[in-house]
Amino acid sequence: MDLTESARELTEWQSGVASRQQLLDAGVTQKVIAARLARGRWQQLYRGVYATFTGPVPREAWLWAAVLRAGPGAALSYWTAAELHGLTDAPQDDPASGIHVTVPATRRVRVPGVVIHMSGRVGAATQPNREPPRTTIEETVLDLTQVARTFDQVCGWITRACARRLTTAEKLRTALAARKKLVFREEIADSLAAAGVGVHSVLEYRYLTDVERAHGLPPSLHQVRVVLDGKNAYRDVYYAEFRVAVELDGRFAHPDEDRARDHHRDVVASAEGILTCRYVWEDVNQNPCDTAILQARVLRQRGWQGSPVPCGPDCPVSGRSGRVRRRRRRAVRGRGRRLSSSRG
Repeated sequence: MDLTESARELTEWQSGVASRQQLLDAGVTQKVIAARLARGRWQQLYRGVYATFTGPVPREAWLWAAVLRAGPGAALSYWTAAELHGLTDAPQDDPASGIHVTVPATRRVRVPGVVIHMSGRVGAATQPNREPPRTTIEETVLDLTQVARTFDQVCGWITRACARRLTTAEKLRTALAARKKLVFREEIADSLAAAGVGVHSVLEYRYLTDVERAHGLPPSLHQVRVVLDGKNAYRDVYYAEFRVAVELDGRFAHPDEDRARDHHRDVVASAEGILTCRYVWEDVNQNPCDTAILQARVLRQRGWQGSPVPCGPDCPVSGRSGRVRRRRRRAVRGRGRRLSSSRG
């Protein structure tokens, strides 16, 4: 009992998955559906949704099944849409796990093992001509900021999306303006401003705000292309007037080949007259004042005529001795704190 031509085209398009209603509309009879399920030639993934093949069910088939079971107007969203857009890298050990679907707010849907979100604007948020249906990269980023618990998470989603060239700060601003209800709007706008000038990570953002701006260092450029040994290279932070580059590395592990490559690049940069300073997460996050003092010394050696300014009464830049109390500034400097009180 072969499938009709339209049914074959449908299942090929949907990774081998189809709903009962789709199969009936494509000319497959109830008898054929029941027979193939009974003989194990097809598998039921959710009620009324079938895999038209035997064996393991891949991730893409499960995603199609979840959307079909959720019904008309449903779209993959949040972390699942981020996965499809290339915003996240973590593979799913269980192909059926961690599926997020947004449905119109007018319907109540339950799908076993699937996280259902409701939205009155899912239609406008769904990316046209992409299958399986998913929210746009801009809507996905904004959705993820709404479930963030820290500023680092908010900033991380925005800067990562721009760094991977999945979208732009301008497109995200347009999506932001279209949303009437949004928590963390101020924090999102601040992150977008940084992403718009080339900040590509949370660590770069912290350097910009907590080291450079907070201590009155000269303004830098971000993700600047320089030519080293005849090849293009990009600097996380670059003080062009003083030929000083800053590389920021938030990785906890540094493979030998990465260290060797970074060292070689720094040597080449030195031969071109560019001095490279490297800072890690602890330098910027835990000791921004000390890092600012050090960076100011480097810049002054390269011709900067200014002086760093204290970020607060207890900042060591002021020259006071004793243990420095690390006070976090409000709003943009309280990066590691929970973004909690303003919800709702």
